[in-house]
Amino acid sequence: AVGVDALLITITDKMRKEVIEALPAHIKAISTFSIGFDHIDLDACKARGIKAGNAPHGVTVATAEIAMLLLLGSARRAGEGEAMIRQRKWPGWQPLQLVGQRLDNKVLGIYGFGKIGQALAQRARGFDMQIHYYDLYRAKPEVEAKYNATYHDSIDSLLKVSQFFSINAPSTPETRGFFNKATIEKLPHGAIVVNTARGDLVNDEDMIAALKSGRLAYAGLDVFAGEPKIHEGYYDLPNTFLFPHLGSAAVEARNQMGFEALDNIDAFFAGKDMPFKLA
Repeated sequence: AVGVDALLITITDKMRKEVIEALPAHIKAISTFSIGFDHIDLDACKARGIKAGNAPHGVTVATAEIAMLLLLGSARRAGEGEAMIRQRKWPGWQPLQLVGQRLDNKVLGIYGFGKIGQALAQRARGFDMQIHYYDLYRAKPEVEAKYNATYHDSIDSLLKVSQFFSINAPSTPETRGFFNKATIEKLPHGAIVVNTARGDLVNDEDMIAALKSGRLAYAGLDVFAGEPKIHEGYYDLPNTFLFPHLGSAAVEARNQMGFEALDNIDAFFAGKDMPFKLA
């Protein structure tokens, strides 16, 4: 558009290479109202001299809360319980009705120990869970001490001990589809998995097969490949606790995201580096 020098976008605006290349020459900045930036071709931005930034901090607490809610809801079969009430199928209290499991003293494996992973660790410690993690970069000793967290130098080592497994890694060529049949086979039998990162980290066919067979006990999912058109196999699986991408859906989070995204644009117009620069 004439007179537009910067774009404020969000994750549903796919800024692929061909889109970036087609932008008018006067557009020199893009800021996304999201922590994720896999919808932006950063190489294409650099080639065009376009500065790009994201909103990385506002989502931290809100997303960690949703991950904790998914862990607790999966362990205690909350979705099945609510469905029983809403569908008027509750026969009354029974000793073995919807028996789940407690969280205390269970091992929570966190794949991706950045801001959200650490915020989840803090909350899970409140439920007396044992924190284990894998990340490309080991946390500082004082951070590990804060959460009493055990570091694993490989994802396979983490999977082996994770009774609960939380996916908190970014979507990259290396992580997409990593959670597949081979990965699942390395988890303890009957593990519970939650994902608040990106849906494309999961191979849906393999996840659904494992949930049907009981190899996985439960899955709590806030993100899906191809959302909102998610894999049909999830709809009828009772051992799933499913949310419509609620991770950052708190007023405090959305406000902070907006301010961070605008701070990038303000800095660009002031001739300064974006505070949350990607490219």
